[in-house]
Amino acid sequence: MEHAHPIGRSFSWRGGALALGLVLVIAFAVVGALALVHRLDGTRPVPATGHVANGHAATRPRSRTAVLVLNGNGVGGAAGGVASRLLADGYRSAPAMDAQVTTYARSVVLFRPGWESEAKRLAKDAHIRAVEPLDGPLPAAGSGYPLVAIVGR
Repeated sequence: MEHAHPIGRSFSWRGGALALGLVLVIAFAVVGALALVHRLDGTRPVPATGHVANGHAATRPRSRTAVLVLNGNGVGGAAGGVASRLLADGYRSAPAMDAQVTTYARSVVLFRPGWESEAKRLAKDAHIRAVEPLDGPLPAAGSGYPLVAIVGR
């Protein structure tokens, strides 16, 4: 059985390049759309945690942020004044207590892991320049606070 094929027809280079280009454009558009959907899907907040699914922390609102304010300079009312300003700024709670040591030369904001962005905002709100991770234990009364502001001289 014989099949009739036109032998004299040649393949068009331009037509092939155009078809390949069209296929590549469509493929890149599909890959780009999938990457965008995946990226957007990975940044949705995880309920009630303040974190997003891709591991980046979203800054919690002040109304969900509790701060312990410690008087580290020995001047009466220093921590209370800072605590009052923070409450006026909308922080959830800001109890004032005396620090175990009252010889702090400078004020500092300390934060627990996962609370760095809130600590930086707190430092700005309280006009404190130093922000450091909390690396030691707190007195029992302050152990549940993710942020600690120590008022120094």
